[in-house]
Amino acid sequence: MGVDTSTIRRDLDALARSGQAQRTHGGARATHGVTAKLPYAMKENERLDAKSAIARAAVDFIGDGDTVILDSGSTTYEIAVALRRRTGLTVITNDLRIAKYVAGLPETRLLVTGGELLGSVFTLVGEHAITFLGDYTANWAFLGADAIDPMAGITNMNTLEVPLKRAMITAAAATIVVADSSKLGRRALARIAGTEEVDHIITDDELDTTLTDRFGERLIRVSPHATPPPATREH
Repeated sequence: MGVDTSTIRRDLDALARSGQAQRTHGGARATHGVTAKLPYAMKENERLDAKSAIARAAVDFIGDGDTVILDSGSTTYEIAVALRRRTGLTVITNDLRIAKYVAGLPETRLLVTGGELLGSVFTLVGEHAITFLGDYTANWAFLGADAIDPMAGITNMNTLEVPLKRAMITAAAATIVVADSSKLGRRALARIAGTEEVDHIITDDELDTTLTDRFGERLIRVSPHATPPPATREH
């Protein structure tokens, strides 16, 4: 793979800390009942142009003063970056990296769900997070997904995140799924919702044209090559 053993050990350690794998002598094995989810450090810069374009399109739906739920993930993080275009927002999130970024936005109220941390992906999950969301309503929920298929619906590799994602859908007046085109036409282990249960799916224009019609009018495709407005990114 073109990397040295120390890099591999660090990646395996990150997977073990997040509960995705168990270290063994000289290697690792998948944790029973949980499928692997890439740590943030491994995916934050993948397809960044597409994720940024998707985020800009997502923020076009948001009005000043809205309440917004941001699911965890690298694409929803880009939405947080693009929120500088809006004022007076309330942002609810279960993602610690998003929370840190939003905390620096002016005139923005931040609510963090609480719950148990999935370390390498900076995600809070569990009953405390679900109960927290039950006490709030939002204008918009923006969800990430590991895979989206016209028949199987919106699915996720990690079963621990699924109940919280469903709670986000319930809490919001409208739900938009954000995912780059590499996630579409694929299926993962655990079903979150059918595509008919969300209002829009925003992806990039590299989606295979044979899939486009199968997703219907909910699908919005954006160009990563469009000129973005000025924005400040922080990590």
